[in-house]
Amino acid sequence: MPRYNAPFEIHVHGDVPLRADVSFDQIQEALRPLWKYAGAKSLADGATSAYEEEPGIRFDQKEHMLTMCWTVPGDEDFRQELDEMCMALNELAEQGAAIEITFYDTDYDEEEGDSDEESRDDFVMLFVGPNPAAIMQVQRDLLVEDVVALMERHFDGSELGGVVGEIDKLFGDRFDALVSSLEIGKRPRGSGGAPGAGGHGGGRRPRHLH
Repeated sequence: MPRYNAPFEIHVHGDVPLRADVSFDQIQEALRPLWKYAGAKSLADGATSAYEEEPGIRFDQKEHMLTMCWTVPGDEDFRQELDEMCMALNELAEQGAAIEITFYDTDYDEEEGDSDEESRDDFVMLFVGPNPAAIMQVQRDLLVEDVVALMERHFDGSELGGVVGEIDKLFGDRFDALVSSLEIGKRPRGSGGAPGAGGHGGGRRPRHLH
């Protein structure tokens, strides 16, 4: 049922590439933790965000892409739904993807709040993918993006190849530690150049709009 006077507005944001054979029913089941939490009886009923300007939860069948830009009022118990959702999406994902979860403190007013009062805002980055290698690849790419964006304040991008190489080595070592008798994919690799800026700044994170 809808949560009134909830302490948080919880924003879920991410694009997850899905396998071509994935059906709407499979997506609906995978996202059951989200739409059930919103008090809906189906994904179609629960896909609408609490904010009209946000597209909510959408599935592009032609592109096989699940897009989430969706806000729901809630509490800390929402975190319990995330593991179940991620495990289900792992089974449907074609590639690795990142999903951002932001908890906005509804009781905190940045302008009018007491200077001694601290916001309970929180930010969680989750990763899904068909195998550990695909998940590590996304983690690697985001870390490189953040590090390069930070260091480009002081160095030219062409000078950062060694830094990127060390990040690749760290992820390669982590992957090798996971390798067993099972085939789990190709180890994370560089994308052939420094990515654009994408670091996470301080303060309250802005809402994502498509």
